[in-house]
Amino acid sequence: MMIDSNEPPRSATLWRLMIGGATLVISFAHPAANAQVAVPAQGGIAQAEAALAEEEGEEIIVQATRSGRRVQDEPIRVEVIDREEIEEKILMVPGNISMVVAETGGLRVQVTSPAIGAANVRVRGLEGRYTQLLSDGLPLYGGQAAGIGLLQIPPTDLGQVEVIKGAASALYGPSALGGVINLVSRRPGDAPQVEFLLNATTRNGQDATAYAAAPLGSGFSGSITGGAHHQRRQDLDHDGWADMPGFERFTVRPRLFWEGADGAKALFTFGAMREERDGGTLPDRVVPDGRPFQQDQDSTRLDAGLVAEVLVDGLGTVRVRASGMTQDHRHRFGNVIEDDRHRTAFGEASIGHRAGGTSWVAGVAFQVDEYRSETFTAFDYSYTAPGVFGQVEHDLSPDVTVAGSARADFHSDYGTRLSSRVSLLYRPDRWTFRASVGRGFFAPTPFVDEIEDAGLSRLEPLRGLKAEVADTAALDIGHARGGTEVNASLFTSRVDNALRLDATGPASVRLVTANGVTRTSGVELLVRQRWDAFSITGSYVHIDATELDPAGVRRRVERTPRDTAGVVAVWEAEGKGRFGFEAYYTGRQRLEDNPYRSRSRPYVELGVLGEIIFGRASLFLNAENILGVRQTKYDPILRPVRAPDGRWTVDVWAPTEGFVLNGGVRLRFGGT
Repeated sequence: MMIDSNEPPRSATLWRLMIGGATLVISFAHPAANAQVAVPAQGGIAQAEAALAEEEGEEIIVQATRSGRRVQDEPIRVEVIDREEIEEKILMVPGNISMVVAETGGLRVQVTSPAIGAANVRVRGLEGRYTQLLSDGLPLYGGQAAGIGLLQIPPTDLGQVEVIKGAASALYGPSALGGVINLVSRRPGDAPQVEFLLNATTRNGQDATAYAAAPLGSGFSGSITGGAHHQRRQDLDHDGWADMPGFERFTVRPRLFWEGADGAKALFTFGAMREERDGGTLPDRVVPDGRPFQQDQDSTRLDAGLVAEVLVDGLGTVRVRASGMTQDHRHRFGNVIEDDRHRTAFGEASIGHRAGGTSWVAGVAFQVDEYRSETFTAFDYSYTAPGVFGQVEHDLSPDVTVAGSARADFHSDYGTRLSSRVSLLYRPDRWTFRASVGRGFFAPTPFVDEIEDAGLSRLEPLRGLKAEVADTAALDIGHARGGTEVNASLFTSRVDNALRLDATGPASVRLVTANGVTRTSGVELLVRQRWDAFSITGSYVHIDATELDPAGVRRRVERTPRDTAGVVAVWEAEGKGRFGFEAYYTGRQRLEDNPYRSRSRPYVELGVLGEIIFGRASLFLNAENILGVRQTKYDPILRPVRAPDGRWTVDVWAPTEGFVLNGGVRLRFGGT
């Protein structure tokens, strides 16, 4: 379930309706004493959440801000999706985290490649490449996570997901220009625990996941997660082009935890992933130029990470984080093969201390992001970015807390860059007010959405690009009384030096720094009502995003719905099961370089989820997109003529898979 930093931590969201920029969510209250609390950034019911946490002896600590404060005391707005809601989303999409983040207000999972199904996460209308994806605070998926990376991360062993919206470069450097999504690992309990999940879909997809955790003695405990996932290619409109790519994926991730008697703790993790993904034309079929065009991607990723902290008398808490990641790709774009390797190395050391109502953190960090292409070496790069950072949080009174963060990065290619963020928390009675402003930057790479989809073969060598810079601000207001919660967020941002892809010929493109400023502003609204085991949530998001076109005329940013909305209703009986219904509306979007239309159609998605529990086993059935909304019912995805950047498909603005029914069984053994 997702709970605001002002919200009691016992609601679970089963169904969501998104309409344009609005989201309506229906959820229910759950009394489980060991449930974690999800904290949305809308900032609405911190007082109620604090009271409930105090009553149950719980504390929800946010990791992404480094302060170690409880979520209700954190001036930086943080949304937390807790384990209860993650478990619900696992029943919908067991193979990746797209569903976990997609139903968070202000976040939009945007398909960037219809051929292979790649997608990224856009935060409040900002480009997906600006979103930093972390695991326990480590860039295990790269400094700039590839579009396909979101779909290669299973949610099985996640304890919670933390979301910071807006420029977070002051916390995490240049890759966090638009925001941060921190995946927090699930901690083992006091007794051994084993879980299995088997799932199948009506689109010929299958998932099998397993999780095991146990205490190991002497302060050590461990867990291991593995998964096997399969999807067969699907051509739903029978035009010879795969509307759903096929894939075979295997993942494994062991984790080792240690806690000392003096409060010291450490986490070590290792991950391996292998995937073969295929799309494009089906056998014996061709694109409009009369030739087959197969589009495939094979991926192998290995990563390792360490997080440790120890209390040093007279100094404070010393924390160390380090990680390394290497990912090999083999791309096929028709008759062009692109082999490449992405590498990221990261290290950070910091000291923190708290005295009275003041806490501070200071540290140094170093990150290397490297790309090597065997086919197009002109696009190789190696960015090094050492940095220093500091953060102070101070309680001005029991109701008022201020926080300030600053960071200096000494980028190898884009020089010295200063990033900052200032936040304020005010909590009178049952109200919560949060205000935040921040600035960050992003180091350009070739991998904008279009190039992720089409490859590098038609891209001219990069020259004259500037670092992208963003300023963001937000005001969050929340109120809670009894089972009613109301939250509202106002936000705005401006991006200077945004990248744009321009055609320079019928078969060539180049990346340029756009003139003018990309402006985005909007509002998020959330209303939730709970009655014991039943809850209903309604949400709405409005985004007004504009940019300058090449002629200097201001226009709306493409594929950015002005309005989305959702309604979710959930009923759950502890130990017996749950039932949920959701509806989402997505409004019109401006489309660019689409030969069939310049504006998308609005659409509504409906879904139903049911689970019945029989002791250690449960059976679940989930129906997604019951109305069968599918983009190819309106227009083809395949273009009549290949685009200058090399793409054979138009941008995705609606679901491509239509109605999908999935179901399976979940088994649990042990645990406490």
